[in-house]
Amino acid sequence: MNVFPGIDAYRPSGRPVCVALGTFDGLHRGHRAVVDAVKAAAARRGGAAVVTTFDPHPLVVIAPPREPFLLSTIEERIALFEATGIDALVIVRFDASVRGMSAADWLGLLQARFRPAGIVISSTHTFGRHREGTAASMQVWGASCGIEVTIVPPVTNGGVTISSTSVRDRLREGDVRAAAAWLGRWYTVRGGVVAGEGRGRQLDVPTANLSVPPEKIVPAQGVYAAYASVGGQTYRAAVNIGVRPTFGPGAFSVEAHLIDADVDVYGQIVELAFVERLRPERRFPSVDALREQIAADVAEARVLLEINRSFSPDWR
Repeated sequence: MNVFPGIDAYRPSGRPVCVALGTFDGLHRGHRAVVDAVKAAAARRGGAAVVTTFDPHPLVVIAPPREPFLLSTIEERIALFEATGIDALVIVRFDASVRGMSAADWLGLLQARFRPAGIVISSTHTFGRHREGTAASMQVWGASCGIEVTIVPPVTNGGVTISSTSVRDRLREGDVRAAAAWLGRWYTVRGGVVAGEGRGRQLDVPTANLSVPPEKIVPAQGVYAAYASVGGQTYRAAVNIGVRPTFGPGAFSVEAHLIDADVDVYGQIVELAFVERLRPERRFPSVDALREQIAADVAEARVLLEINRSFSPDWR
């Protein structure tokens, strides 16, 4: 997969081009349907499947959220797209000039840069200043200039339309199972391991404290069973997200205890794949009561993660 850092950087391969348009935060199942459609359209023409994504996320420019909201950083998105088998990813910088483009100007830019034989979008796709362009209007435009515009209908699960917003809502509720079903994979958070307060070691459960990008959404406060990947190895883990209220409360943290593993991960990058929320975070009357609960959490996570070793988020 070729990655182009800007729409002006894109260089055609000489084959017919089919382009999928969107931001694709999280690359959930609805997004994957669009990607699959653009791959199919390109294959029919013996052409190249190209996808665009925005960085920063348009919301950062239009209405900056007050809390973390990204399902995928741009680095994570690149890795996710790499696994789809597309030919090229074009990262469009979303700034004031792009925000201010009329729908007509945006379409003109797409036509000039990609010379597309086909364009693929979701049925909810909007574009141009004040979102004046719609999927229907793009299809009319495409017909007028010989470009086939394919509109992909929503993907639903359990009667709910899968969207980045719906996945974020599930994560903020701590429902990582539903989020995984809608993403088509475990939801992951990655970060470097930094020094903490040493509380875990005092409780005989040493933890790795992750420094997570501030814009990246993490699941609701609580205790989770997760897989932890570091240095090419994967471990079972019990993860606490929150403020450790028994001791404070303290600063917000994401702490992972690697189950049945004695490895030094300080300074390394750890990726957590969330499988199940075990319980909400709460304050305990004593350190001994907390220690007893942590032991129970670790035991539950150990069993659950062994059961889920071959689990696929396609379970629904």
